[in-house]
Amino acid sequence: MAARPLPAPASRAPYRNWDEFRLHAGRRLVDTNPQATFTGPVPEPLLAIPVLEVELNADGSVRNILVQRQPSQARDTVQLAIEAVRRAAPFGDVSHLPRPWKFSEVFLFRDDRRFKPRALDQ
Repeated sequence: MAARPLPAPASRAPYRNWDEFRLHAGRRLVDTNPQATFTGPVPEPLLAIPVLEVELNADGSVRNILVQRQPSQARDTVQLAIEAVRRAAPFGDVSHLPRPWKFSEVFLFRDDRRFKPRALDQ
């Protein structure tokens, strides 16, 4: 089976501030990880809620990923979230945004280990 090409980041940044960027990043996570994400209502209870801080380079590529919250159960969801971020990168030029070029994302995992970025659930 041929690999599906990833959507390219926008050549011009579609965001003016970090709040708009987080929404863009959440959409990009879903677009580039359709097999690992869900849309619609978030169930209760959730399986796991890992939180990652993603540090970017000026071009939107990932410089570093820090785990801010490790769930006590389903610890494998942290690695699933990290892999999803790496697949979604680059996120587009962030050089026009204030430094540090970092954002945090909360990953809401269901029992089937599919996630929804919290940025899209607000």
